[in-house]
Amino acid sequence: MIATSVLQRLTGWRLFLLLAIVLCAIAAAAFLMGPDAVEGSRRAIRVTARTSFVLFLAAFTASSFATLLPGDFSRALLKERRVVGLSFAFSHLLHAFAIYAFGQLNPEFWPSRSALTNVPGSLGYAFIALLAITSYRPLARRLGPTAWHRLHVAGMWIIATIFAYSYFKRVPVNFWYAVPSALLFTAVEIRLIAKRAQAIKRGARTAPSSRPLRASA
Repeated sequence: MIATSVLQRLTGWRLFLLLAIVLCAIAAAAFLMGPDAVEGSRRAIRVTARTSFVLFLAAFTASSFATLLPGDFSRALLKERRVVGLSFAFSHLLHAFAIYAFGQLNPEFWPSRSALTNVPGSLGYAFIALLAITSYRPLARRLGPTAWHRLHVAGMWIIATIFAYSYFKRVPVNFWYAVPSALLFTAVEIRLIAKRAQAIKRGARTAPSSRPLRASA
């Protein structure tokens, strides 16, 4: 599989650099395909939202797939989950630049949005920044494994909830938004199933022997 080969050959910051170049190329292509700068920035907003969503799903389900479907690809994805998560943060940074550009080119954009409308996106960006910063290993060590794990689990679920809200509310307007909504729902189910499978495995390891004791002669 090509994806497995890439993950095995390119690791760490080399993988991040490759993903960053690809993401920039995709965003630039989307912008240039627009008939004008306003439509180009709108297209860049849409495509960077999609690349962010794909990378988020990969990071969100990496450990679950390693548990449920162990193999070369799932192990490589789990090993590079930190890089995939940072690539997701970079993709969403490009998304923010596209939104800013659209707002500058279309003066009616920001006045049409209320403070309440901006809350989910602002909260999402706050957690993306927090997770990206604490992915820096010296900061992660200072934070401690328990606090780090709790922060990243909570942050991933909060971001997943914001994605779900963002896509699901658009389904009545455009039914195609049901596709990412269904993908996210499936990813949540996969995580819950994997968590249950891990709990069963731990229980099996710690359970006392069920064999009856021999009666003494």
